[in-house]
Amino acid sequence: MKLTVLATRAGVTLPAGAESPASEIQVTGFAIDNRKVAPGTVFGAFQGARVNGEDFISAAITAGAVAIVARPEARVSGAVHIAAANPRQAFARLAAQFFTPVPGTIVAVTGTNGKTSVAEMTRQIWRMAGHRAASIGTLGVTTSDESISTGLTTPDIVTFLANMSGLAREGVTHVAYEASSHGLSQYRNEGLRVMAGAFTNLSRDHLDYHADMDDYFAAKLRLFDEVVAADGTAVIWADDEWSDRAIARARQRGLALLTAGTRADADGLRLVSRAPGQLGQVLEIEWAGAAYKVNLPLIGAYQSANALVAAGLVLASGGDPAQVFDALGRLQPVRGRLERAAISRSGTPVYVDYAHTPDALEAAIAALRPHCAGRLIVVFGAGGDRDSGKRPEMGRVAATQADLGIVTDDNPRSEDSAAIRAMILAGGDGVLREVGDRRAAIAAAIAEAGRDDIVLIAGKGHEQGQIVGAGADMRVLPFDDVTVARECAA
Repeated sequence: MKLTVLATRAGVTLPAGAESPASEIQVTGFAIDNRKVAPGTVFGAFQGARVNGEDFISAAITAGAVAIVARPEARVSGAVHIAAANPRQAFARLAAQFFTPVPGTIVAVTGTNGKTSVAEMTRQIWRMAGHRAASIGTLGVTTSDESISTGLTTPDIVTFLANMSGLAREGVTHVAYEASSHGLSQYRNEGLRVMAGAFTNLSRDHLDYHADMDDYFAAKLRLFDEVVAADGTAVIWADDEWSDRAIARARQRGLALLTAGTRADADGLRLVSRAPGQLGQVLEIEWAGAAYKVNLPLIGAYQSANALVAAGLVLASGGDPAQVFDALGRLQPVRGRLERAAISRSGTPVYVDYAHTPDALEAAIAALRPHCAGRLIVVFGAGGDRDSGKRPEMGRVAATQADLGIVTDDNPRSEDSAAIRAMILAGGDGVLREVGDRRAAIAAAIAEAGRDDIVLIAGKGHEQGQIVGAGADMRVLPFDDVTVARECAA
């Protein structure tokens, strides 16, 4: 496709001279890694926290880049310099015109916790309604046929758009994707028509990247401010302390509003009651003047919240209410999200959850508590090279909400694992136990537990490895909490 055509469709201004017929350029691809540049590529040169893409402009041009999207101050010679005050956004808009077709129905979900579950539950509801559907996020690209890991909650913009186009070519018509704060602030999922966006909740996380909670919230709310189509819908879980501010922002943009939860408005998806059972929970829901009773086959209050937000996204994108509420009763657990991994020889159920923030850990414990007649034993840690302020808070949550907390290693990365554990233990008021080796910690918890107890292994969820070291010294040691739990339980 010609560069001039892409630029016109994207609303991106080319430099003088680049629009003349004699200099029309054929574009063959897009890249943000100079090692992936081929002749005809448009290269995005962005300034990052650790790497400055502008340092690789000459290498990209040598490899065949025909245009460079970069700041006006960047030095470009030998290729068209598409200068933009926000080069990430300009690059995304151009790339979105190149990677076509895309699925006709696209929705997104943001928030601290629940993104993966909501995106995957939305995919499941669509699939049960007869649509070819996919989800993109922490679990990778998931369709009814397979799941392919991308390694990031929100992949880079080229991977994201290429995945979308590839899914459309395979016949996928409906996609739900996770919109992380990093992805939103770095314009990794731009340029597509997003019919509806959801906000789940907000609690402390990623404050190593964002200046404070207000900055973190602002990054999340780009979903409503700019990404969701002007005539789209904001689906908001109404029971979070940040919900009112999210609702105000959606109204300020002029989006249609669909709230969900016990505090949902008259036009929303109202949760009337929730009764936990042995294998799930019974939800009474009101929607559009009608009452529905759903036997949700998942445990935990926040799983009911995730299910209702997913239902809201499907309803906002044209789903039939009867099909949606029927599908809620047939949802399957999401990998690593309160997933029952094993039952020990003594009869103890062992659950694995991705909870890696104080709020998520507290929610996971609260979800399991109604199902626990004995002690609730929690194995958890915290990742290295991430927000260290949450570590003592996680220790406090485990010490006050669980009956026994065992502090172990998560993904230490470049940090000293003992130092990370010490920070967690400092918040535990002396009641937490320390077992550094994660396998040994899981084994100790299961060995300690009796028939009426429950073991929760928190922090890594679906992850298949433990990250040790950083940079050239980084190693990923094979480790799956579910597999290890099953081995220890046996």
